[in-house]
Amino acid sequence: MTQEKTSITQGEALVRDAARLSVAPMMDWTDRHCRYFHRLMSRRAMLYTEMVTAPAIVHGPKARLLDFSAAEHPVALQLGGSDPAELAQAVRIARPWGYDEVNLNCGCPSDRVQSGSFGAVLMERPALVADCVKAMQDQADVPVTVKCRIGVDDQNPETVLPDFLEKVSAAGVRHFVIHARKAWLQGLSPKENREIPPLDYPLVLRMKAAFPDLTICLNGGVAALDQAQDLLAQGLDGVMIGRAAYHDPASVLIGADRLWGEDHAPDAVAVVRTMEPYIADHLAGGGRLHQITRHMLGLFTGRPGARGWRRVLSTHATRPGAGWEVVEAALVEVTAPAATA
Repeated sequence: MTQEKTSITQGEALVRDAARLSVAPMMDWTDRHCRYFHRLMSRRAMLYTEMVTAPAIVHGPKARLLDFSAAEHPVALQLGGSDPAELAQAVRIARPWGYDEVNLNCGCPSDRVQSGSFGAVLMERPALVADCVKAMQDQADVPVTVKCRIGVDDQNPETVLPDFLEKVSAAGVRHFVIHARKAWLQGLSPKENREIPPLDYPLVLRMKAAFPDLTICLNGGVAALDQAQDLLAQGLDGVMIGRAAYHDPASVLIGADRLWGEDHAPDAVAVVRTMEPYIADHLAGGGRLHQITRHMLGLFTGRPGARGWRRVLSTHATRPGAGWEVVEAALVEVTAPAATA
């Protein structure tokens, strides 16, 4: 199962470096506003879009699905699909937007994804995944990567996962993000699939040992920077954090750049104030305040005044005409003497 060493491109080097820490693609959460906000806390972490289906890009509103701020780099586009030709077309359409990476979702267990024969169900079809990534690579000028599970349903991960990695890497993929849980396609909800199947970090570590020349990143259950640093020290190339990075972004992302030897660690209040021009542009374009501030609710988690911060934003940001004054009022909750005492 060992791989022959191959030279890597500049794009692959960038993606591999940024993958030391990444924020997971999360439906309804990691939109462009969320990513811009997260980028203010870490200059180096890789950020991912929500999963976008290939048919949506081919047939849907392309700018709405693909637009992002240049400030978000490095940023990856995650695609869902199982038709090689359609995935290739989606990659070709998205290419002018300038994403740093294109990732194929082979891990999402939702019913909607299963009905489209993609996501985690692709763990049962590694040959099809190989065909998909080959077609995607033909249209991509950046690395094509894969996010997968360790297996599904009654599969034995000890045999399924190395077989999957071997067949898909033979098609040219050098970079895998492995959610270290099985997905149960029958009997568990998507939420339960993120929590109930047991984590198997040792298996992912064994895959790195078996495929030393692949970039292997681990996802699932990681909630703190120290935990990520420990996993990196054990030999993994990267760690992807999902819900913790969303619900408590300051604890995960402020200071994360130390994983690259950098001391960029802005104050959380300064992060909020840096959002002001971005919010102003969004409102001037007809957007609503809550479309951005809903991603900011967890910024002060565990800090005095956090409940008031969330209350003010939740209550007032959804109102017609809500503007920056709402954010200023929310900041009072965490900066007033009673909050900081």
